[in-house]
Amino acid sequence: MEDNYQNRTAFIKGAKDIAKEVKRQATKKVGRSVDRMSDEYAKRSYSRFEEDDDDDYPMQGSQDGGYYRGESQANDDEGGHSDSTEGHDEDDEIYEGEYQGIPRADSGKASIAGGPGSVQAGAQQFTDIGVSDAERRKDQEELAQQYETILQECGHGKFQWSLYFVLGLALMADGVEIFVVGFVLPSAEKDMCLSEPNKSMLGLIVYFGMMVGAFLWGALADRIGRRQALLISLSINSIFSFFSSFVQGYSTFLFCRLLSGVGIGGSIPIVFSYYSEFLAQEKRGEHLSWLCMFWMIGGIYASAMAWAIIPHYGWSFQMGSAYQFHSWRVFVLVAAFPSVAAIAALNAMPESPRFYLENGKHDEGWMILKQVHDTNMRAKGYPERVFSVTTIKTVKQMDELVDTGTDTPVWQRYRLKIMSLSQQIRNNILACFNPEYKRTTFMLMAVWFSMSFSYYGLTVWFPDMIKYIQKQEYESRTKTFTKERVEHVTFNFTLENQIHRQGYYFNDKFLNLKMKSMVFEDSVFEECYFEDITSTHTFFRNCTFVSTLFYNTDLFKYRLVNCKLLNSSFYHSKEGCMLDFSDDFNNAYMIYFVNFLGTLAVLPGNIVSALLMDKIGRLRMLAGSSVISCVSCFFLMFGNTESGMIALLCLFGGISIASWNALDVLTVELYPSDKRTTAFGFLNALCKLAAVLGISIFQSFVGITKAVPILFAAGALAAGSFLATKLPETRGQVLQ
Repeated sequence: MEDNYQNRTAFIKGAKDIAKEVKRQATKKVGRSVDRMSDEYAKRSYSRFEEDDDDDYPMQGSQDGGYYRGESQANDDEGGHSDSTEGHDEDDEIYEGEYQGIPRADSGKASIAGGPGSVQAGAQQFTDIGVSDAERRKDQEELAQQYETILQECGHGKFQWSLYFVLGLALMADGVEIFVVGFVLPSAEKDMCLSEPNKSMLGLIVYFGMMVGAFLWGALADRIGRRQALLISLSINSIFSFFSSFVQGYSTFLFCRLLSGVGIGGSIPIVFSYYSEFLAQEKRGEHLSWLCMFWMIGGIYASAMAWAIIPHYGWSFQMGSAYQFHSWRVFVLVAAFPSVAAIAALNAMPESPRFYLENGKHDEGWMILKQVHDTNMRAKGYPERVFSVTTIKTVKQMDELVDTGTDTPVWQRYRLKIMSLSQQIRNNILACFNPEYKRTTFMLMAVWFSMSFSYYGLTVWFPDMIKYIQKQEYESRTKTFTKERVEHVTFNFTLENQIHRQGYYFNDKFLNLKMKSMVFEDSVFEECYFEDITSTHTFFRNCTFVSTLFYNTDLFKYRLVNCKLLNSSFYHSKEGCMLDFSDDFNNAYMIYFVNFLGTLAVLPGNIVSALLMDKIGRLRMLAGSSVISCVSCFFLMFGNTESGMIALLCLFGGISIASWNALDVLTVELYPSDKRTTAFGFLNALCKLAAVLGISIFQSFVGITKAVPILFAAGALAAGSFLATKLPETRGQVLQ
């Protein structure tokens, strides 16, 4: 009987041992799912910290949450195990992804220590969708303080300047995109024979695309990372810019420019947020302002390339009459180069470490900060300086883990991922209107809208006013002929800027000539012959053609308005509209030169804002520049000549750029890292909407009155400067 009892006891004990081993293995699997990392990071981090003796470093950072070497010694004195090996026997093998630097208990990862309840604790990490907002906010505040101290240790040097030029290319691509359609429109409208409504839509389509892109990519950058979102957005911009250079139809060109705008729309919100997270507090305002220089460089590049390429009509080819590739299409292709260069350079740059730390990825963030530190120290001649940070605070995550299972179809997995991502983006956008940020968001919305409405409205109104002045001067020299009778005459010279009414032309020949701004009204052409005719702004209205032959001309359909054709024929008619850059009131060189001067004029404003941003503060810079811009608007009343309007355009642009730089810096610093690009993207999308409204309203007053656009612009700037003073000052504060 005793033997049976002992056997039974041994059996029960063995069963308990098996159950205990099963629990321990289950705990390991939970840990693998939660803390899975790449082999490279795990091995590098483990070897990095395993070789360092805790006693070799003083007790640094104990008041900041223990992220320097020396904090581990304090943990050892308490007799507790570090989280990196907690729950394992001494002879256990460290599995892949378990060791992540030296994460502490404050890293936001649940403990998986061995002993009773460890499996339940691990399982809870799957079922619990997050921790309270108060705990998460506390983690973010601690991380912000620690991160600022770490950036101070990393210093400002070669790494930041390298990133500066890389992100500058992306910002330059945004500056180019704004000007592309405006520069090609005079040529594209003739090449595609566009009507006035189509021209207006082509001019505004890039703003609609950038509005959608800013909202979309800004929100995605807070979820998938700054670098990845920027790479995707720039790739879309490059691809569709390339396609738009070759497509022939108006609809397909419009579609490609729309998607190109969607791609580049993410540039501004991501670039400023991305770069700010590598800058220490005392450098942030100045260097973000220097980064704005690349938007100006993009405008100068676009103006120079358009000036050098588009007027060269000889830089074109055609395949039959259906496919034509003119010089303006070459310019569209060249305009995509900054975006392509930014993609190539961005591949050598790391993700923002702040993004990784906000998303609980300690090792990735630590490795990038170490890279920043080592790159700067080597460049400064101190390669022996060691990055003393061991552990950085990470923010507790609130994402719900959804296990789709291995049997779930691939398309359904992607659908679930997209739905989950969409829900996260929606929550992030709504968070910008939480009580904590509601007032700031609405104030910034008003400032962004008022500044964009006035700035874009006036900057488009200026060139249109210059064109109107040129057109008025040109039309003042128009010659008018009435009831003339011309018979048996051969015209083989250029006909320009004339109006012929109620004329009669019999047996006349129009051979190998150009017609510029010619109008024939209520006239009769009998037995006439037109050959090799190229026309611009030439129309026949209410005319009658009797026994008339047209050979190799572009006088067809859109040139003949309400005309009667009796026994008349067209042979080898030219398709499309012929490009001509010699029109006095639409001189291509003047268009590019005006934009070049207007863009170059912002250089002094950029320099002043960069030097004073951290000295006088963001609010003083924003409000002061807006007030001066408001006052400068009233000088526009005195711009009655072409040169006067150009000078006033340069003055307004040079003054207002400082307020834009201050607004960009302020927007970056007023939102926490997990909402920064979402908020910036939303506000930038609102900016593009205001630009569309401003352009549409201001253009409607061209040639009618100056007072209304000037009053609109001045009023918007005055309101914006007043509201800007109600925003909180961020100078001297750590980046949230």
